[in-house]
Amino acid sequence: MLAAHGRQLAKSAKLGARRWASTSADRDSFPIVVVGAGSGGLTVANQIYNRFKAAGKALNKGDIAIVDAAQYHYYQPGWTLVGAGLKPKESTQRPLASLVPDHLAHVPEYVKSFEPNSNSITTSAGRTISYETLVVATGLKINWDAIPGLPQALEDPNSGVSSIYSYNTCDKVWQDIDALQSGKAIFTQPAGVIKCAGAPQKIMWMAWDRFRQTNRGSKVDVDFYTGMPTMFSVKKYSEALDRLRQERSVGGFFQHNLASVDSANRKATFKKADGSTVDVDYSLLHVSPQMGPLDVIKSSPIADQAGWVAVDQGTLRHVKPEFGNIWAIGDCSSLPTSKTAAAITSQAPVLTENLFSVVTTGKVGTARYDGYTSCPLLTGYGQLMLAEFKYGLEPKETFAGYFGDQAIPRKLYYHLKKDVFPWAYWEYMLQGNWFGSKGFFKPSYPPSTPQ
Repeated sequence: MLAAHGRQLAKSAKLGARRWASTSADRDSFPIVVVGAGSGGLTVANQIYNRFKAAGKALNKGDIAIVDAAQYHYYQPGWTLVGAGLKPKESTQRPLASLVPDHLAHVPEYVKSFEPNSNSITTSAGRTISYETLVVATGLKINWDAIPGLPQALEDPNSGVSSIYSYNTCDKVWQDIDALQSGKAIFTQPAGVIKCAGAPQKIMWMAWDRFRQTNRGSKVDVDFYTGMPTMFSVKKYSEALDRLRQERSVGGFFQHNLASVDSANRKATFKKADGSTVDVDYSLLHVSPQMGPLDVIKSSPIADQAGWVAVDQGTLRHVKPEFGNIWAIGDCSSLPTSKTAAAITSQAPVLTENLFSVVTTGKVGTARYDGYTSCPLLTGYGQLMLAEFKYGLEPKETFAGYFGDQAIPRKLYYHLKKDVFPWAYWEYMLQGNWFGSKGFFKPSYPPSTPQ
């Protein structure tokens, strides 16, 4: 059944030049539809186009549609740099339309529902768009409202509450850090899935170092309240970070989830593992909000029980054979790895190769994702611990053989985060020409066994 489906897709791809001669985004059917124009969507859409072109099976311009109504695209890893006073937030934003190349059809609408049984999606404008192959790259949802008092506190310029997890609030982080002269600075992390699980403490370490460098270190107490049981999920890096925490006299309060914020009285309430609560006074409160799958995914047939797009952790193809023409990448997927831009750089070529193989041969290719991701852990100005790991929370370090243990913060890694990665993101990754730890070199995979 699946092989027959693949042959039909291959046939459709070969007929693409005749069937889809128009490049207009106004049509109601496309060979390939990518939902979401974030890091994953733009990267994989361009890689798919490039893969077909390189194989001499070039798709027509507009045969790949990317569906997203956002006005701007954001380099979200840069918001930590904004919060640390290293970048203006405007440098992390570009008009989305300027990033969509001519060979992609941009449909400036949001997806309202998925109808995989009819190979279609419905948009927020009421359009039904059919596809032969679907790639879901919608990202995840930040649940600001899940913490009572948080939205109001973030809007109040005098609340002392901020977050690096949005464009609108990341510059407030720096304003609060720079203005605090004394008191208690609290940094939070929720239990569960969030974007880049190291980010909540990256900004903490930068604040700690800023206080130290400006002779406020003895006047400001820094505490880390996390819903997790340890500093980091990977044992090697967690132990190194905990040693750093103790050396710097940073308080560690584990399995403490932020439950509410009372900005009028500068009080945060945390729920502990045993169900009890504790109230903590703060002068500065940096909040990493709770996150989860988008409602449009959770309510769809393509989701797993947790609400993520259910894909094979190696191939990135949907786990249900009847949905074998559906793929997912990045934060919206069920892949059991950290949700970072670095993970996307490893996922995209795997998805691309396997999708290409299914469309052209009817069977999945040999490319397999090993769970690689990276978390560049800023530990201060001019220093960074470069955590790289794969499935099983096993380290998979790129530079250890050249520069030594990556659990040791280094200046070189700091400049990768601050200077190289943003440049590579805007100039190469979004165009489908950056492959993470392999840089400009596209991974190669063994040829598939003939069908």
